[in-house]
Amino acid sequence: QVQLVESGGGLVQAGGSLRLSCAASGRTFSSSAMGWFRQAPGTEREFVAAISWNGGTKYYADSVKGRFTISRDNAKNTMYLQMDNVKPEDTALYYCAADLGSGGSYSGSTAWNYWGQGTQVTVSS
Repeated sequence: QVQLVESGGGLVQAGGSLRLSCAASGRTFSSSAMGWFRQAPGTEREFVAAISWNGGTKYYADSVKGRFTISRDNAKNTMYLQMDNVKPEDTALYYCAADLGSGGSYSGSTAWNYWGQGTQVTVSS
């Protein structure tokens, strides 16, 4: 069974750092793009970052550029999101996504075939 499991979320003070991990099992995603999305209560799920199958291309939402870094280790079938200089507005449930559908946009929440259950990130001011 294919599973994506996020970890690393928690409570952190503004200006601090956090690293999220997304561990995949059931199949390898070494030939597939992966990405991160987040959703705060009462809001739509929004794109955070995405990475190509070999890590050669990365995309970031304007709100996190310069602060977050996406990476992956295909040997471990794992993706990461390094969150630096976090802000209270970063508070959300963070989801891992994998396998971008044919013709889909990396920033579209409906374009990905697999999703994790999410890990909560709370940033205090």
